[in-house]
Amino acid sequence: MNGYGERCGNANLVSIIPNLQLKLGYECLTAEQLGALTPAAHFLDELLNFTPDPDQPYVGRNAFAHKGGMHVAGIAADPATFEHIDPAVVGNRREVLISELSGKGTVHARAREAGIALDDPAAARVVERVKELEHRGYHYEAAGGSFELLLRRETGEYDPLFRLESWRAIVEKRADGRVETEATIKIWVDGERYVRTAEGNGPVNALDRALRDALVEIHPHLADIDLVNFKVRILDEAKGTGAITRVLLDASDGDQVWGSIGVSENVIEASWEALVDSLEYGMQVAGLAARPVRGTGSGS
Repeated sequence: MNGYGERCGNANLVSIIPNLQLKLGYECLTAEQLGALTPAAHFLDELLNFTPDPDQPYVGRNAFAHKGGMHVAGIAADPATFEHIDPAVVGNRREVLISELSGKGTVHARAREAGIALDDPAAARVVERVKELEHRGYHYEAAGGSFELLLRRETGEYDPLFRLESWRAIVEKRADGRVETEATIKIWVDGERYVRTAEGNGPVNALDRALRDALVEIHPHLADIDLVNFKVRILDEAKGTGAITRVLLDASDGDQVWGSIGVSENVIEASWEALVDSLEYGMQVAGLAARPVRGTGSGS
């Protein structure tokens, strides 16, 4: 499975089986088993603590990804023009990628995929907003979760998990070589104030722990969302340590994997933005957010 094996690996059954069955006509699996191929491949990655390969044939996140007007128009008219099989046959799904070159058709396609009602004026505003943000360093092709939240904000369907009052991260390196990190957040949820402090393996981990500590009693599903990848890129190298940074996060609830993005001169601020988007997508766009219920109390 997934080609995993000792040292150099083995032939990848996840690619071989669909080729034999869908291209050559051999019956290897039932239709139901073949439809579970993508979840099975990702489940094995999770068990082995590997990040799923987005470029793996049939089951990768990019296997049925499209961007640009011609691709999107083509699959809207006839998916067979750009897809060799129906993604659902192997348990995968189509991805419509967003960039500053995207038109209203691409935005409408993403909105339909997410179940969001979007009229032409709103789609035009989204296109202009994407162009503006990508000139500032955002990159929505790799951050589908953040883009869907952008769509929801534009249509008024956005319901934030919390309202931020403040956050603070402290990193201390001691004479004995130990490095300790502590983060404190202050947020409001449904009119109630929550103050939480947590330690972590670095400022992002500490902020993540403090935020989850405040929200998990209201949204228990947050405990199932894990960070599976974290990437940082410098956008203007000439400025050295003062450069703008782009942070891309991949998160998963064990079933789906989604990306989020943050951009700032401060790498911790960029990480916070991406972290919040990853959690809000997991709770709201996945349809798993419940109306906040009063917790056992506020305060520290």
